[in-house]
Amino acid sequence: MAEAADFQGTSPSPARRWMRRTAALLASAPLLAGLLQLPAAPAADAAGQTSARAASGSRTVTVALDSLSPSAPTEGDTLTVSGTVTNNGKQAVTNAHVDLRVGPELTTRSAIDIAAKRTGYVPGADGTAIGGSFTQEFAKLTPGVGERFSISVPVDDLDLGGNGVYQLGVSLSGETAAQPWEQVLGIERTFLPWQPAEADTRTKTTVLWPLVSTGHMTAETGSNEQQTPVFLNDGLAKEIAPGGRLEQLVSLGKDLDVTWVIDPDLLASVDAMTRGYRVQGEGETTAGTHQAVAKQWLADLQKAVADKEVVALPFADPDLASLAHNGTDVTGSLSQFKAATDVAATTVKTVLHVTPSTDFAWPVDGAVDPSIVKVATSAGADKVIARSDSLEETGGLPYTPSAARPIGGGTTAVVADARLSTAFQGDLTRASANTLAVQKFLAQSLALNLQTNQQRSIVIAPQRMPTASQARATAEAVTALQAGTWTEAQELTSAAKAKPDPGATTNVPSASDYPSSLRKQELPRSAFEQIAQTQDKLDSFKVILTQQSRVVTPFGRAINREMSTSWRGLATEAQGYRDGVESYLDDLSEGVTLIDKSETKLSGRSATIPVTVQNNLVQGVDNLVLRLTSTSPTRLEIGGKAYDEQSVAVSGGHSQSVKFTTSANANGRVTVYAQLFTEDGHPYGAPVRFDVKVTEITATVMLVIGGGVLLLVLAGFRMYTQRKRAAAREADGDAPETADEPGDGPQNPESPEHRLREESGTRPGAGAPEQPSDPTPDTSAESADPSGTGERVDR
Repeated sequence: MAEAADFQGTSPSPARRWMRRTAALLASAPLLAGLLQLPAAPAADAAGQTSARAASGSRTVTVALDSLSPSAPTEGDTLTVSGTVTNNGKQAVTNAHVDLRVGPELTTRSAIDIAAKRTGYVPGADGTAIGGSFTQEFAKLTPGVGERFSISVPVDDLDLGGNGVYQLGVSLSGETAAQPWEQVLGIERTFLPWQPAEADTRTKTTVLWPLVSTGHMTAETGSNEQQTPVFLNDGLAKEIAPGGRLEQLVSLGKDLDVTWVIDPDLLASVDAMTRGYRVQGEGETTAGTHQAVAKQWLADLQKAVADKEVVALPFADPDLASLAHNGTDVTGSLSQFKAATDVAATTVKTVLHVTPSTDFAWPVDGAVDPSIVKVATSAGADKVIARSDSLEETGGLPYTPSAARPIGGGTTAVVADARLSTAFQGDLTRASANTLAVQKFLAQSLALNLQTNQQRSIVIAPQRMPTASQARATAEAVTALQAGTWTEAQELTSAAKAKPDPGATTNVPSASDYPSSLRKQELPRSAFEQIAQTQDKLDSFKVILTQQSRVVTPFGRAINREMSTSWRGLATEAQGYRDGVESYLDDLSEGVTLIDKSETKLSGRSATIPVTVQNNLVQGVDNLVLRLTSTSPTRLEIGGKAYDEQSVAVSGGHSQSVKFTTSANANGRVTVYAQLFTEDGHPYGAPVRFDVKVTEITATVMLVIGGGVLLLVLAGFRMYTQRKRAAAREADGDAPETADEPGDGPQNPESPEHRLREESGTRPGAGAPEQPSDPTPDTSAESADPSGTGERVDR
């Protein structure tokens, strides 16, 4: 941001002017002495050496400023400063004392930055010690031993001037054996915002409060009706448990006037935990046990956001910059972003019972270029949260302009203030680091307000996933800010609608200006190609399912997670997650398959060949077509042509045998392929190849059968002629007279009738004669089971 914005429009107080004049006079004393009396030169030289010693030795002792209360004092307050001094040298420090030093008023925002970076003690620049009773003395500081201090001073005794930001130093002075004169051996400086009365114009300030986490859920779900989700690990339970990062954010945020910015994936994950979940382990999953924690966290969050503005990010917080730079030319990538946006509002409303705004897109660190803006607005958002170190001011404005800027195409850039947005990064676990960050934040905010009497709307967009200590520091600063006298809270939607400053920059930086450090962390093109490949597999798989939502929903959300901003800096983990999703989808797809067949034999010109479809899924499959193809239709036809098809539908956990009619035209072996297709003609799964051996009826067998038929005909003719002869003899009266009726008394075995019956195969009382060519009456029914390995398939 242009440092022209550092002008405050206020003049120093009379007291401050007096102090500056005194310092200037003291600084000029050696020069005057040299002009008036040459022998005084050595004295001046000694004074210069003493200053050099003071400056060079000012890091012998470390001064840690652990607390400063109140952070923004007003008239009548008592300022209490507490901390620790530690001797880092090898010699003891004697006659030590801790002093408070009120430095000069810092009239620009850049002056605050410069003062914060300064390390050693600089005479004049670090002010003079208040002294008097506002000093804490130590007879001796032993090397390596820390000593606590606490100094309280009425604000009126600090001689502060008008409204502004003042440097406040805490110094440790003393002597060592090697340097037996008093000198400043350590100093820590911070800032004191001084606005005791109500500001004439308050800055409208919007603070974003992000609730974002990494991806925790996999694509895997249980086979039960509830589809119990499977989590990568139990890390989310630690984050939402008491004292965890996300628990702290909810606990701290509920008392602040902030705009909640929430990733719907986080809500969906915690909501899934409340109904039971499982966690991946070594080769198996185990039951999750933190349902109560999840329920409590959601209940607390629902109360916290009940009357607050909520902005929903697209599901799983897609990485807009990665998508813009590496994914837009990969088919389907923008569709994935659109799907993540569409499901966001529904998820938030279902879980939190509030209607969120989905009009905002938030690139990583607010860094933008034309391609990022184009992608960000492609799914319906018309406001992009940028940051002032990306959309930099070039117009020379003497103040920081309002956040809202029209950047063309009906899109508004909401430019967050970079200094305030990055105030709470780094390690803030130490109390001293926390205190310094809070005071600098308040100082920058007041300096911004004092730049002009024109009211402005400022947005503060901190990092997406602050640590617990960073969240506590931010909450402390926002609490002091909102209780102060120079700002008023405002929602993000209102900030976006504020009247833009006509002199503010509206030019989006070029792609070449995008930070290289951020570009190195982006998802590569190969990630989007793998995402597209997984989506293609899902599209092919879902068309055969009777309950598509059981698969489409968990996999769709998992694919959204593959594009998440949270994978930045975690390339290996991101690749592992994508591989896991695709591998599990492959396993499910392979649950519907054809059972392998070995060689099949046909003993005739026509027969049926069974092919078995196995469904190992828990749900049924439909909309499948099984095609059986002969590689040599001149030898073996299937359904009267080269191939035949039949529709297939198989219940979950079952198999189905599909039979195809075949006809053989010649002997020999024919290779046959069985392949499943979806109804739209796409192959499904791998084909099954097997051989069919055709065996026709031979000439020898035909001769044997023909001979048998001829013998039967001759035997029948002989019986017929014998019957005719016997009937003729009876008609001529030549019949024997041994019996009046057949069956009366014993019969003569030599009689013609006996011989006829014996030769014709009949017996008294027998039924119709049985012909040798008649088939056996009780032939078993033909089997409908699929042929096994090496089994002959009969007609």
